[in-house]
Amino acid sequence: MIINILFYLFSAILLLSSLMVIIVQNSIYSVLFLVLSFISSSGILLLLKCEFLALIFLIIYVGAIAVLFLFVVMMLDLKTANLKKDTLKYFPFGVIIGGLLLIEIILGIKETFKINPYTNSFLMNWYFNWFERVDTFTEIQAIGQVVYTEYVLQFLIAGNVLLLATLAAVVLTLKTEVNIDRKQIIFRQLSRSYKNVLIV
Repeated sequence: MIINILFYLFSAILLLSSLMVIIVQNSIYSVLFLVLSFISSSGILLLLKCEFLALIFLIIYVGAIAVLFLFVVMMLDLKTANLKKDTLKYFPFGVIIGGLLLIEIILGIKETFKINPYTNSFLMNWYFNWFERVDTFTEIQAIGQVVYTEYVLQFLIAGNVLLLATLAAVVLTLKTEVNIDRKQIIFRQLSRSYKNVLIV
């Protein structure tokens, strides 16, 4: 009973914080809501007995990526502008992208999950038979085998993207102003005459 209550609580926090990441106009608050969504998703993974993934969420996403985002936002010193006038301008484009993502999610669910024979509800009518894929590997071995064999290209691309983001944060904080030292030449000052100073 308490597990169900915690699951619904973490799910509600995750949905609200994910929505606030998009809605909030202040970028620092958006990153903080992103951290809250990572923490709530790791809580859900702990309830689902996926301790390794929950700790990875906390260590990598909260401890590294979200802090990197927060540092970049603080170093750029972005000013919060009034973006309400541009909301209607970008709304059709956002609806198109959101519709395409929703169609993609629905197609992925239909291909991966099966119809649940135990219940007839619309919300709980899809299930995945995990017992068909039970193996003798541990969780870390299974994740490592999948990441470094089938998804090695995506893994390398994600590492390069994070490297470029770190380099971009460093480059954006560099100051390229060149300080020119002005020296006083006493001989040139004393050798000046009124002929080359005054314009008649």
